[in-house]
Amino acid sequence: MTEHGFMEPMPVDKSRARLAHVMQITDTNIHGNIHGGVIMKLVDEAAGACAQRHCRGGRAVTVAMDEMILRLPVHVGDLVTAYASINGTGTTSMEIGVRVTAERFDGSVTEPEHVASAYLVFVGIDENQRPMPVPQVTMESDEDRRRQREAQIRRDSRLTHRAAIEASRAES
Repeated sequence: MTEHGFMEPMPVDKSRARLAHVMQITDTNIHGNIHGGVIMKLVDEAAGACAQRHCRGGRAVTVAMDEMILRLPVHVGDLVTAYASINGTGTTSMEIGVRVTAERFDGSVTEPEHVASAYLVFVGIDENQRPMPVPQVTMESDEDRRRQREAQIRRDSRLTHRAAIEASRAES
């Protein structure tokens, strides 16, 4: 802990998480593709593991999913992997980016394909379910710093959006 009661900053690499899952027939939608909700669940689980690592085993909860882009369909038998990394931190919140790839079971593609991306916001919580400070993140590469700048743009957009809605409701 620092003199102000905050945890020491944590390098981005120490929080990264990776989860993989072989898609099953029970994961399909009515069109025979893997249901988007199955991919979303894997994304949330990977991001949650990353958030928990970043909080050094402390508790963190999902509070927002800023964006989820499903780029390509996923099929039964595909090995789907979600890679999660901290993009930026606030006082009690952290944005986590998740990239999802699929290794095709049928051998039609030899390299993993980028099938989805998402940005989620987590908040660290204490034993009373109240927001608590999270460690700041130390960016280690130019790519990490780019992701941090983009996370700040998304955060500013969320706050502006929230303020506009609250102002609109106040007018009613």
